[in-house]
Amino acid sequence: MQIKNNYNLSLKIIAIIVFIAAFVGGGILYSTIKMANWTTEKFQQWKTEKHTGLFAGIADALKQKEPQNVQPVKVVDEQSQVIEVVKKTSPAVVSIVASAQVPTFETYFDTPSGMPDGFGQFFSIPQQRQNGTQEQKIGAGTGFLVSPDGYIVTNKHVVSEKGADYTVYLNDETNRGEKIKARVVALDPNNDLAILKIDKTNLPFLTFSDSSKLQVGQTVITIGYALGEFDNTVSKGVISGLSRTITAGSGLASGRESLKNLIQSDAAINPGNSGGPMLDIEGNVIGVNVAMASAENISFALLGNEAKDVFQQVKETGAIKQKENAFLGVRYMPITDNVKNNNDLPYNYGALISRGQNSINLAVTPGSPADKAGLVENDIILEINGEKLTEKNQLVDIIAKYNPGDKVTLKIYHRGEEKSVTVTLGKN
Repeated sequence: MQIKNNYNLSLKIIAIIVFIAAFVGGGILYSTIKMANWTTEKFQQWKTEKHTGLFAGIADALKQKEPQNVQPVKVVDEQSQVIEVVKKTSPAVVSIVASAQVPTFETYFDTPSGMPDGFGQFFSIPQQRQNGTQEQKIGAGTGFLVSPDGYIVTNKHVVSEKGADYTVYLNDETNRGEKIKARVVALDPNNDLAILKIDKTNLPFLTFSDSSKLQVGQTVITIGYALGEFDNTVSKGVISGLSRTITAGSGLASGRESLKNLIQSDAAINPGNSGGPMLDIEGNVIGVNVAMASAENISFALLGNEAKDVFQQVKETGAIKQKENAFLGVRYMPITDNVKNNNDLPYNYGALISRGQNSINLAVTPGSPADKAGLVENDIILEINGEKLTEKNQLVDIIAKYNPGDKVTLKIYHRGEEKSVTVTLGKN
């Protein structure tokens, strides 16, 4: 009986212990499961974010390696650059107006002599007579400042009117619209360039870049006094060609001038733009606008290097030195297919040394470099220093590249055979 009571007591204790153990164990198990679920959820979230960022980075890297159409970006960049160039350079571009005292006339009525009184009013003849003068605008062009003390580059034909006065209109923010009389310091005897001077300081000015490094297709910007009415008109284009030669000026032979080694572009140039700057995409002067062609989208500019040299001469000496031209001393006829066939010549290129129609127009000038080298009438000059003579590359153009005193080698056809002779060029 004692044993049974002890046994029953032990079962109660065991039951309590089991209950407590089950309760505590269940709580621990529940907490463990919740913790595991929370941990799993956080891990999945972290993994998703990590992979998303990683994959996004990989995707971005792959996008950067994909071929891109960069043209729109270039267009935007160039447009912005052009705008900045115009803002920077326009203040140094000036308008030039030429004016002169022009006679004024009045109309009066002249009655023929011998007319009866009272009839003169019916038979009066209108006549014109001068009644003084008045200042009138006779021309306009463009120029640009090249120093802070008022030196201006423009075209010679803009300021070549004798007896005219020239007024410069400033365009910078401080002096906008101010009119200043300009004096012509020098006219270039070799090219269509002129230097003006105004009495003012602390002016904005443009700088030159090396125009010998220009490339066809290069972007150019022009600024000028279009039509003598619209100041600081801007146009943009590309260089269409280099080393062009044109004949510019009036219809009269005396007023026409051959201009060589020009820049050809498709930037719009109008009357009044003459003398304005042609700029590169950095805003440096590479040319001086000089002429437009009758065809659309063709305009020309003198090389900036030539304008820079002229300005430096004037700045240092007050004048422009006459260029000494090299001289060979022959009269010639460019050989073409027609000339070859008509004269039974062995070549369809070169320069045939020939006399003029008058007896005084000798084929070879006596005592000239050509005479000293033994050239004679009917010789054919084929090459100069390896440069072939053609219709587009004639003898006079090649000789113009050299200076008096330079030695050149001529390849000639002389009395049935080709030979080479060395000539020391003279001074014209």
